[in-house]
Amino acid sequence: MTKLFNFANILQKMTGRQISKDELRKISLNVIENELEAIANLKNNINGDFLNAVELIYRSTGRVIITGIGKSAIIAGKIVATMNSTGTPAIFMHAADAIHGDLGIIRKEDVVICISNSGNTPEIKVLLPLLKMQNNTLIAFTGNMGSFLANHADYIINTTVPKEACPNNLTPTSSTTAQLVMGDALAICLLEYRGFTSEDFARFHPGGMIGKKLYLKVSDLYTQNQIPVVEVTDDIPTTIMEISSKRLGATAVMDKGRLAGIITDGDLRRMLEKSHDISIIKAGDIMSANPKTIPEDTLVVDAMEIMRNHNITQLLVTGDKGYVGVVHLHDILKEGIF
Repeated sequence: MTKLFNFANILQKMTGRQISKDELRKISLNVIENELEAIANLKNNINGDFLNAVELIYRSTGRVIITGIGKSAIIAGKIVATMNSTGTPAIFMHAADAIHGDLGIIRKEDVVICISNSGNTPEIKVLLPLLKMQNNTLIAFTGNMGSFLANHADYIINTTVPKEACPNNLTPTSSTTAQLVMGDALAICLLEYRGFTSEDFARFHPGGMIGKKLYLKVSDLYTQNQIPVVEVTDDIPTTIMEISSKRLGATAVMDKGRLAGIITDGDLRRMLEKSHDISIIKAGDIMSANPKTIPEDTLVVDAMEIMRNHNITQLLVTGDKGYVGVVHLHDILKEGIF
């Protein structure tokens, strides 16, 4: 009966209390302030060990194996993802799984990063001697400089924080943020060291929105469209049919093989407002000369910027042989990169 009574008390506490929006705002701001303080203090920890760790990983012929337990394991997975996407081959190894067979992942040339705020968890204590037996260089991310992990590491990246953002100073909050920030600092140092470019980034992100912005070219889009074209001497009905049939809201106007101008839906509307007799009007009479053009090997993001700056929805595309087609705003938006 006593156990049931105690459990009932726990459940009652778990139902929470009424908190006003002002109180919630204060709590949120306090969390942010605590974590900002934790991050600011990390500036003092960019020391010899951190710089030597960067140098070691850069010169290593192996991979970076990153391990941890609990919340630190989640941070380890994020750092692995960041490193892989920025040119540093990395693998995540859960500390608990490592001592049950996953140590086979590690090669002798690999560098191991172990993340643990306390540095004294049982799994870490079992794992570290095994890593040392394999002679792998060990980098510690820890907030406890006197811990088992710190004492057995070759390099220590100090992620100590004044306190957790949790009011009970228990839930990993500021400490995991510190781990993440130091991991980002390590990854970006390596990125700079390797001379990793936006083109390299695009190769590793071909399916995502970021990757598309870095590699998608106008030539990938305009070839899906028909090529609207009229001559300067063509009449208005011919021009209207060309614009309508090609469904791009515009047509290029050519003069003996040379690009002379562009006619858009808007040009046609303005002409009809001014003239009642279109029989004597030719395409060359209503075209906009010197139209905005773009080379076919231009990135789509640059094409979009030109459209925005000039408040237009299509660009005439040029190639080695002159005018080759039209890229439309809708073509770009369909790719989902804006």
